[in-house]
Amino acid sequence: MLLALAIDAVLGWPPAIHARIGHPVTWIGALISVLDRSFNREDASETTRRMAGIGVAIAVIAVVAGGAWVCASMLPGGWPGLILAAILAWPLVAARSMHDHVDAVARPLLAGDLPAARQAVAMIVGRDPSQLDAAGIARAATESLAENTSDGIVAPLFWGAIFGLPGIAAYKAINTLDSMIGHRTPRHEAFGWAAARIDDVANLIPARLTGVLFAIVSVRPRVALATMWRDAGHHRSPNAGWPEAAMAGALRIRLSGPRIYEGRLSQEPWLNAEAPDPSAADLNRALALYRRAMFVLAAGLALLAVL
Repeated sequence: MLLALAIDAVLGWPPAIHARIGHPVTWIGALISVLDRSFNREDASETTRRMAGIGVAIAVIAVVAGGAWVCASMLPGGWPGLILAAILAWPLVAARSMHDHVDAVARPLLAGDLPAARQAVAMIVGRDPSQLDAAGIARAATESLAENTSDGIVAPLFWGAIFGLPGIAAYKAINTLDSMIGHRTPRHEAFGWAAARIDDVANLIPARLTGVLFAIVSVRPRVALATMWRDAGHHRSPNAGWPEAAMAGALRIRLSGPRIYEGRLSQEPWLNAEAPDPSAADLNRALALYRRAMFVLAAGLALLAVL
């Protein structure tokens, strides 16, 4: 997992490779789309759709984890096998792309180019970017950075460190299931119920670890930890509030709060409500906090490897 993180930090997922073979997450997504179309029938009862969703979630996780187990079992021993395993795990870590996507928002925002910043933030958040001012753009990007550090980096490495290649692959299947069908919409309320619940469980420990990571690399670790402990439960998600609240406390800004999805105002509670809205400079500070957290995460993996 340490080697996979290092490869990703240096290379990301090169566009040339993506153009040729796509990405493992898109392969998983294609499988989920086929199963969603085949088994999520709108004329079925809620119970039937929920049971179908349970079966689809189990099947996708089993197929992906089983495929990773087969690959792992074919690897040679020693350093060659270790390096090959790291290469296979590499695309399942998103440290470089997370940084680059948020940096693509921060640069035009610092330059005062709101249209370009809105276009960039639309790549990483689901809310309507046309309604966002500078503070709203900075807040959306900071929240995405905090939450996706857990989902895209800490959680896959956590499960990979425990269960190896099958662990990191299974987590990416779980997370992709949640992102595609784990929504409270008329189509997926019942069918995606299992996907959402499994994802909640899989992220329970990593989300809290991510919050602690942000706190310990901040200049105000006690404030960040206190804010996380106090406000994490206010978030609509049982897990996302932990890294977001820790980052809000570390940077002394407020996050979450009301936002517009699909033309509708969603009244979300604030995290660190007494603090001001983030600015473009705060978004750069969030990226610096993220980089320090990644160094500490790598050091932790190295220590585990040595032990």
